[in-house]
Amino acid sequence: MREWFSKTDPTVKKETLYIASVTGILSLLLQAGFLVSMHWNYTVLLGNLLGAVTAVGNFFLMGLTVQNAVEREKKPAADLMKFSQNMRLLMQLVVAVLGFALPCFNGYAVIIPLFFPRIAVTVRPFLKKNGE
Repeated sequence: MREWFSKTDPTVKKETLYIASVTGILSLLLQAGFLVSMHWNYTVLLGNLLGAVTAVGNFFLMGLTVQNAVEREKKPAADLMKFSQNMRLLMQLVVAVLGFALPCFNGYAVIIPLFFPRIAVTVRPFLKKNGE
């Protein structure tokens, strides 16, 4: 496991850490929103954790796929990317269904964090200093 992680590109690690950080901050805001609206209970926390872990894991898997795709020819790389995208989308769908189907999760608290990486990617240019 350690050897596998050490082969992960530093950029993939750095960007995944950024996504995880923003997801953590937005998850705290999500918890606060449920608390303020007086709808918070343990299912919100569990749902948020499930959604956040899925979102960050999805981003990390995408980074690994891109890392592996750049080492291949054009057609195999495109096939790998398409397969990965389909499998990651299926994973998110399964998690979303489980989030609504199982009573230990608040479905909305599962779904909302799945959008956090997109928000993180969108705000990233505004957070960079002087074009870094």
